[in-house]
Amino acid sequence: MMIRRPYVAGLFYAGSRERLREQLEWCFSCEFGPGKLPEPPARPLSGPVALVLPHAGYQYSGPVAAWGFAWLAERGRPEAAVIVGTNHTGRGGGVSLGPRGAWETPLGAVEIDTALAEAILKGSPLIEAGEAAFLGEHSVEVQLPFLQYLFGEIGFVPLVMLDQRLEVAREVGRALAEAVRARPVALIASSDFTHYEPHERASRQDRAAIERLLSLDLEGFYGAIRRYSISICGYGPIAAVVGAASILGLGAGKLLKYATSGEVTGDRTAVVGYASLAFGGER
Repeated sequence: MMIRRPYVAGLFYAGSRERLREQLEWCFSCEFGPGKLPEPPARPLSGPVALVLPHAGYQYSGPVAAWGFAWLAERGRPEAAVIVGTNHTGRGGGVSLGPRGAWETPLGAVEIDTALAEAILKGSPLIEAGEAAFLGEHSVEVQLPFLQYLFGEIGFVPLVMLDQRLEVAREVGRALAEAVRARPVALIASSDFTHYEPHERASRQDRAAIERLLSLDLEGFYGAIRRYSISICGYGPIAAVVGAASILGLGAGKLLKYATSGEVTGDRTAVVGYASLAFGGER
């Protein structure tokens, strides 16, 4: 089996098993996180759900991401997760999917759900199987330790988007929705919001974009990005997952947490915005 080694262990998150578990527990329990460790889910997830989560270093965005993972744990154990990330490196095709093998983190190896990966690939000719896009890419990797901490052994599918046009995002969303139609799968869009602007401006423009997402308005979301020149790195992955949520009938979204790096560091002059959004999974 092909094993992908971690690229950002020791950088974006702790590099040892013990330290990483401590760091994850801090993300859940600290003042910017949910405030407590989630209980292990006692039942399976009842159906597909969708999340938008940040992917920066855990010391900055980990507590915001923890809100989304805590929400997921409260609703049950997913059968698998599809993580749709940003292609920061420019490698690979317009939309790249890892079809097989396993990814390693300090918490162990996470195997790719090959059947689910194949179903997504069959859903659109725009999605290409390949490994090049994942070399050095962190947007999918940083979500895995949270999944491992909460759910132990869980299958996943990695996908990254270089082409983030709305029509491409809609096509990817259709493929995702068809592949997980009745399955208890978590669809996760991995993206940060505004990059390196003052806290007040970042918060204001990010919330304008988030409002459109919560109402499943993808045209309005792209319009807000253009209107305010919002530097969201993964607007395509977000649109793909929210588009899938709309097709799946998951209903309007919920903002679980928004914060900026300035609230953590105290420097509000040039911040990055982070948000956790959830769709579906009503208890």
